[in-house]
Amino acid sequence: MSKLTQPKLTQTNPFGSSPADGHKTPAAGQAGAHSLAEILSQPQCWNDCLAGLSKAGVSAEFKQRFESASGWLFIGCGSSYYVALAAAASALSLTGRPARAIPASELLLYPEPSLAAAKGLLPILISRSGRTSEVIRAGELLKARNIPRLAITCAPGQPLEQVATATLFLPDIDEQSTVMTRSFTSMLLCLQTFSSIAAGNSHFGPSLGEMAAATAPLVPMISGKIRDFVSSHRFADYVCLGQGPFFGIACEYALKLTEMSLSYAQSFHTLEFRHGPKSIVGPETLLIFLLSETGYAAERELLEEMKSLGGTTLAITNRADSRARADSDLLLELSLDVPELARLAPALVPGQLLGLYTGLQKGLDPDSPRNLSRAVVLDEEPTQAG
Repeated sequence: MSKLTQPKLTQTNPFGSSPADGHKTPAAGQAGAHSLAEILSQPQCWNDCLAGLSKAGVSAEFKQRFESASGWLFIGCGSSYYVALAAAASALSLTGRPARAIPASELLLYPEPSLAAAKGLLPILISRSGRTSEVIRAGELLKARNIPRLAITCAPGQPLEQVATATLFLPDIDEQSTVMTRSFTSMLLCLQTFSSIAAGNSHFGPSLGEMAAATAPLVPMISGKIRDFVSSHRFADYVCLGQGPFFGIACEYALKLTEMSLSYAQSFHTLEFRHGPKSIVGPETLLIFLLSETGYAAERELLEEMKSLGGTTLAITNRADSRARADSDLLLELSLDVPELARLAPALVPGQLLGLYTGLQKGLDPDSPRNLSRAVVLDEEPTQAG
């Protein structure tokens, strides 16, 4: 897969016309052009990654060690930590083996409690850049204790490789933009694939390929709907709600809104929102519901309750009923005939686009948010996107 070239970015009309889809989108050379292209490229990236994993001999040592583990400890920072949350939920559901996710900083600052709680689990270090200092230091800590550790990254030849027992590289899905979009979903799909292999589940892997093919025509449609919604609304803050395996996705929604649009965004387990946080509900707060299949009825009831309190609501689900449609200011249905866990990656796409178009609405450049760089390298570079 070819890499995107770097056009000169300028602050022009963020909702300029695009003849490709008939909607208003940032054209090449405009602010947000890289991020938009990278978000829209995800179905093809997923196909490429899944095809690469299926080749004989690819990541053989990574696969063997992952498959033979009694459980997994997924470790990351920022967006990579939210990859870890979604990957751990997937691994637990698919295999029935123990799986946890922790930020690298938790392992560094509280090593004994962290390792005691994760005793016997195989650590998986996640870093898009392969240079994130806290993840590398976590790898060094594990190495010093002779604990085998795997790594997944988009950048070969980086320090992360030196502290890992085996490393899986996904170089062709890295972004030119500062924030993570397609690297998040692609690394998640790879980790889900290895979990399905470890589970001996011969059906889940093919379902990811089916999902990627079915999502391709959905992404531009979702882009148009999100863009039109953003262009006609302004919100003071955002609340992102997800339960079970969708909680990590909800966390990433909030981070994308924060990074790309400098908005105030929070994430909660869906049903926890009624226990105090609902005091903020009003028309100026956008409540984003990731309605799962497993918890649909209970989560829909909360959607109805929040709408009755005057909230503005955006719901993302696979298939909605009439009650969810009635209480959603914007409803996005994926309509994918694949298992629920195979829908985590496409469920993230609306959140990425919401962050992008909200940033453009504010006159920002989502490709290069302020105060952020592509890798947190302590004592050398400022804070980053994961």
